[in-house]
Amino acid sequence: MSFYGLQRNDRAWQIDDVHWVLANVQGPFRSTQLPVLKIGEMSSFSERIKRIENKVAAYPDFPKKGILFRDLCPVLKDHATFQELINLMVEYIQSTHASVTVDYIVGLDARGFIYGPLIAQRIGCGFVLVRKQGKLPGEVVSTTYSLEYGTDTMELQKDAIQPKQKVIIVDDLLATGGTMAAACQLLNKIQADILDCLVVIEMTDLKGREKVPKPVHSFIQYTD
Repeated sequence: MSFYGLQRNDRAWQIDDVHWVLANVQGPFRSTQLPVLKIGEMSSFSERIKRIENKVAAYPDFPKKGILFRDLCPVLKDHATFQELINLMVEYIQSTHASVTVDYIVGLDARGFIYGPLIAQRIGCGFVLVRKQGKLPGEVVSTTYSLEYGTDTMELQKDAIQPKQKVIIVDDLLATGGTMAAACQLLNKIQADILDCLVVIEMTDLKGREKVPKPVHSFIQYTD
């Protein structure tokens, strides 16, 4: 049994969720399965996000002048912060998609490969890679999409996902939305059922989610 932000075997608890459970859950579960909580272990959703956001570094004029680059490397190298981020991503999936079985997490080349396998292990499903052209063996399906200065192609092994299997796409960043939209197009070619598109950071001023034909969820938003 799970609630958004409230995992019975997780140290990350939300006060509002704890109150909801205590008020609504009846029977043996209420008296025997809820752990004893310490005040120091309770933390609101916004506080948890803030701890992660505080670790995100900013580099002006990278990779070119006028761009403020948001770097998640400090999050990854701090064990507690990285674990908090994965916890939040897992909790979101378990809450939002509690009524369905997710067959695969699909990670986008390349940083989706960092988060995707950890999430897949936690929720008990497989992990599938979407890679740049020429990186996957065997028969592949592909899609080509536009970049600011040209085009790029992404590929997926043709037998990786069967029609109607349920998938969630994971990446680190949503900016202009071109890569995520192309991933949706690629998965539509093999008739996968895309439940969600999950990213850590979203650059909201670029309105990338307007290009994505499926729901998008981000945990940290920036306007610059």
